[in-house]
Amino acid sequence: MAPFSRRHVLGLGGGALGVLVLGPARAADENGAEVHGISAFGDLKYPAGFENFDYVNVAAPKGGVFSTIPSTRSYNQSYHTFNSLNAYILKGEGAQGMDLTFSALMVRAGDEPDAMYGLVAKSVRISPDKLIYHFTLRPEAKFHDGSRITAHDVAWSINTLKAKGHPLIQVQMRDVKGAEALDDATVIVTFAEKRARDVPLYVAGLPIFSKKYYETRPFDESTLDTPLGSGPYKVGKFEVNRYIEYERVKDWWGANLPVCRGYYNYDVVRYEFYRDRDVAFEGFTGKNYLFREEFTARIWATRYDFPAIKDGRVKREQVPDERPSGAQGWFINTRRDKFRDPRVREALINAFDFEWTNKTIMYDAYARTHSPFQNSDMMAKGPPSPDELKLLEPFRGQVPDEVFGQPYAPPVSDGSGQDRNMLRKAQQLLNEAGFVIKDGKRMTPSGEVFRIEFLYDEPSLNPHHAPYIKNLGTLGIEASPRLVDAVQYRARVEDFDFDMTITRFSMSSTPGDAMRAFFSSHAAKTKGSYNLAGIESPAIDALIEKIIAADTRAELTIACHAFDRVFRAGRYWVPQWYNKTHRLAYWDVFDRPKNLPRYQIDASGSGERVIWWYDAAKAGKLEQAKQ
Repeated sequence: MAPFSRRHVLGLGGGALGVLVLGPARAADENGAEVHGISAFGDLKYPAGFENFDYVNVAAPKGGVFSTIPSTRSYNQSYHTFNSLNAYILKGEGAQGMDLTFSALMVRAGDEPDAMYGLVAKSVRISPDKLIYHFTLRPEAKFHDGSRITAHDVAWSINTLKAKGHPLIQVQMRDVKGAEALDDATVIVTFAEKRARDVPLYVAGLPIFSKKYYETRPFDESTLDTPLGSGPYKVGKFEVNRYIEYERVKDWWGANLPVCRGYYNYDVVRYEFYRDRDVAFEGFTGKNYLFREEFTARIWATRYDFPAIKDGRVKREQVPDERPSGAQGWFINTRRDKFRDPRVREALINAFDFEWTNKTIMYDAYARTHSPFQNSDMMAKGPPSPDELKLLEPFRGQVPDEVFGQPYAPPVSDGSGQDRNMLRKAQQLLNEAGFVIKDGKRMTPSGEVFRIEFLYDEPSLNPHHAPYIKNLGTLGIEASPRLVDAVQYRARVEDFDFDMTITRFSMSSTPGDAMRAFFSSHAAKTKGSYNLAGIESPAIDALIEKIIAADTRAELTIACHAFDRVFRAGRYWVPQWYNKTHRLAYWDVFDRPKNLPRYQIDASGSGERVIWWYDAAKAGKLEQAKQ
């Protein structure tokens, strides 16, 4: 789930945004140092003039097809369908892979936590106060129609995304004051004081749109018209709800840049869409697509025994995941009165028997998730350090006392499926919260039957819900599953129209402004935000700002520890599980670099899509073997 992904109208007129006048602040920009790359804390692995990233194969052949199913999503995208080629707004179901069709000012290195180097921008000058970024563009950067990418296009794109982009984009651009083109080759981006540390990185990675193209088209409309792009691929053949292909631009302007050598090796990148995960697996066994990351332990353990596996035509492997694994669980919608009491939410946690579920349904393939920073040094452990206490003390009395002790961890069951001690504790918590049993049913304090609907869109999740719902029933709670199609699911989640729903997200290795979209009080009220639980906590808001303002990685880690303690004390979710490896399966037609970059390994990091390549010799042998 990364993928990436971990994020004010200036004046509208004629479908385009007006220019923001920067005034005297421009002078400060001239004093800054010009650099070839940026990172959260200024550290860069690659020097100016580097030839390529260390992990790529610059001699990788071009050609062939890479096909897969969606494994990550962002903004308005769905895993199961698409009906729009606009993937950066709220309306519609955006097509997976549209990011391949656009260029950005800068791109990330796969072997550094957050460093970015120039793509459309050949350099950037940063003012001493780090509030003004002065980007100089490459003259060779072009759109697919041959027209030059100018600073006017860049400024228009930034200002338009801030005003009309998906709500998650708008949240992450809150600290962007605006962008101005000084001439065709120079664009200035101005940030607010005390801006989030990673906002410049986010802006540098945004897609650049053609201002001229949108002079006659509304930006914020769902559409199947192919937008004018400038990336390494163009939209090719597609059929709504079924598949979409992207064709490599053979004379792409950026192909020989240091940040692109060894990248974008396939002639075609194709996404297949399936409504059902089991049907999608059958599609893989039939070679309807070539690459699959397996997320279901049951399938990995029992169904990878088809003939192509046995004779070696399909390879499978597990690759260690050294990145933060993030949070997966049933998120509880605290906007609803019945979930406002944290004792109720803790009772819901106690009713879930992870140990039984892992053993019985998931072949002991997973570890329990405790924290949104799971599998990283940003996760809180043990009692707070003195530095953490300095951040937490102002909130003593406003947050649970446990925040100042060991961080909360979900209970460990006896593995029976109905741990009596856990269920007894859950019953006690419900009673204390005023949720009592009457005529065999659990009642809310207002006298209504306590009902919970679990909203989800994956039939494969049925086995995970069933035992949990059974345990809730023993507590007198009327719980029921609600399986809906992908479009209805996204609409309801964006409107926060659910009791509990499963989601998974992961923080970057350098958390920053994206924290607001997941946890802030502002995001709790923003339609389409990732704050599904509706968290509104002054302490959490303040600690997010501490994370954003950290000047060093040590300060960042301390602030994350403090945040983690407060978040976990809130009981906003029923934590589920995570996998310490990526389970990869693919038809043996690919090859890859010897040393995979830590931050670009799997489909969520887009590694296979952009730095692997099609091996024609292997593909030929595969065809001979089939005959």
